[in-house]
Amino acid sequence: IGDSSVLTCQFKGNVNLITWKISPKVGGPCTLGYRADTNMTDRTNCSKSINWKFRPGLAPALEIRQVGIAQEGNYTCECASTEGNFHMTYHLIVLVPPSLSLYCDEQGSPVCEAAAGKPPAQLSWVPERNSTVEEKGHDNGTVTVLSRFTACSTSVTNVTTCMVSHPAGNWSQSIA
Repeated sequence: IGDSSVLTCQFKGNVNLITWKISPKVGGPCTLGYRADTNMTDRTNCSKSINWKFRPGLAPALEIRQVGIAQEGNYTCECASTEGNFHMTYHLIVLVPPSLSLYCDEQGSPVCEAAAGKPPAQLSWVPERNSTVEEKGHDNGTVTVLSRFTACSTSVTNVTTCMVSHPAGNWSQSIA
């Protein structure tokens, strides 16, 4: 989320026409077209964050600036070239890194929270002990995961670390 993404259309020969057909999860479809012989572009129902990216010596690509969850969906490129017709479909999935917080609850038990991640984060503890996990889904498709560390004996170390695993990265935080 927040990064830019560039999608390219693979084809052989010299490009005559490129059309991107975009079907986002949120909002209506969008179409971008490029005609090489006239160097003309056309757009229908596309947001300003979706546009052509022209690069010297290469066919134009599709650029999505500041990717958000609303841009998730299917992106299909159709290309007519001197070697034939080609098409390629991308399924764009947006990763949202969670916000990590570690604190002690009213009983003094460590609580690790990975807030608003997409997909949900995986939480674990060091040292390894029993824990309870709760997930709360949000309207925007993100999920908050809360894990409560439960000590089984009095011989527990004074420092506990929460490990967070997520496709957007891995993090850890310790609490005394």
